[in-house]
Amino acid sequence: MSTRSTNEISLNMTTPKQNTQSVFQWLLRLPPSYIVLAGLLVVIGIFASNLLSPLFTSIILRQCAPLGIIVLGQALVMRAGSIDLSVVGVSAMTIYLVTSGILSGLHPAFTIVIPLLMGVLVGAVNGVLIAYVRASAVMITLGVTTVLLGLVSWMTAGQPPGAVPRWLNLVTSERLFGLSYAVYIWVGLTLVFAGALRYLVFGKLLAAIGDSPKAAAISGLPVKRVICVSHIAASLLGAMGALLQTSALGVGSIKPGLDLAMNAIAAAILGAVTFGSGRGGVLGPFVAVLAFGYLFAALTVFGVQEPGRLIVQGVVIAVAAISAGIRQK
Repeated sequence: MSTRSTNEISLNMTTPKQNTQSVFQWLLRLPPSYIVLAGLLVVIGIFASNLLSPLFTSIILRQCAPLGIIVLGQALVMRAGSIDLSVVGVSAMTIYLVTSGILSGLHPAFTIVIPLLMGVLVGAVNGVLIAYVRASAVMITLGVTTVLLGLVSWMTAGQPPGAVPRWLNLVTSERLFGLSYAVYIWVGLTLVFAGALRYLVFGKLLAAIGDSPKAAAISGLPVKRVICVSHIAASLLGAMGALLQTSALGVGSIKPGLDLAMNAIAAAILGAVTFGSGRGGVLGPFVAVLAFGYLFAALTVFGVQEPGRLIVQGVVIAVAAISAGIRQK
């Protein structure tokens, strides 16, 4: 037998240990959200298979849409090495603007436009202070959330605002091919951002700045501008997500989910987006949001009360952080 044939045989022969290592390495390269969702679906399929029916699946997708849109913005700022905790305040102010009746005398379009402009303004404040003044992203966005929550509490005098306009409620209640319009909005925005990050100059700048901000600045790249734009986009998406959330609830609230920001961060990390790495797409976070949707639905079916839900959410966030650390090694 020739030396060449012997080498080919040796290359084609792999031991079970090598196969196991290859599978393990392949799993490590996957966004953790894939594994989490797969595990959840197996458990749900065994113990609560009704959640996998088309009806419940469509409901879960509708419930996931607001968080899914907010996660897109969180993923942007995280890739740029920043963070945005102001989404809670943006959501509260959006809910107030839509349900308080303050915009009732205007054209219905303003009910959408004004909250979105508010989101852009908040994002601009965040971006300028973080990128140009070099203030702490955590402190600035947390402070902005506190201010916005205080304003909403003062304007409502502690009382919940009114109901959502009927036409806005149709965005989540009406269906096309069995799915809420909100789901199509979420999927559409995800595809747009996937294309932008892959093909547009902004996506390439974001990757370069996330990999090495100092090297990007030395190279003359607009680091501050990209960080600022990322925060504007994040707050804009936060307002959009809040609009869908309000549409689904049908009534206003002065206490939006305070865990919204943490869930968005956890979903982004589970989706393989890491702080300041410049890496991470939108499919991983998309799957992570689905995993959260099925997790919360399963907890409800299993009768887990609020304390238990908080514990599970905390564990998921911890797992997300641990998985991010393992992937970076």
